[in-house]
Amino acid sequence: VQLQASGGGLVQAGGSLRLSCAASGRTYSSHVLGWFRQAPGKEREFVAAVRRGVGTTRYANSVKGRFTVSRDNAKNTVYLQMSSLKPEDTAVYYCALSTDLSGHPGDFRLWGQGTQVTVSS
Repeated sequence: VQLQASGGGLVQAGGSLRLSCAASGRTYSSHVLGWFRQAPGKEREFVAAVRRGVGTTRYANSVKGRFTVSRDNAKNTVYLQMSSLKPEDTAVYYCALSTDLSGHPGDFRLWGQGTQVTVSS
């Protein structure tokens, strides 16, 4: 399986963006697709994740109520809808694959390339 993230860009504070993560190859109901982000000089942090089968989700406190993670199993794609964006959301966003909804980066064994999100004030 390979993961391809897209949809990043430059947006003003308060705006919205939708990121996509397309998985090539077979994925399973037990798989968890997650989003992480890494800002310059900071550690990679968990953003959100969804279990492919039942659709259970998990969010970081910093994005609850603003970001929504969803999946389209027919397209083998996971989305991250980001609204009410803040300058502190600026980071490279990565999607990753796991079987664990813990949100711990070490539990995600497969990573896609990142997509840059920049939020201007």
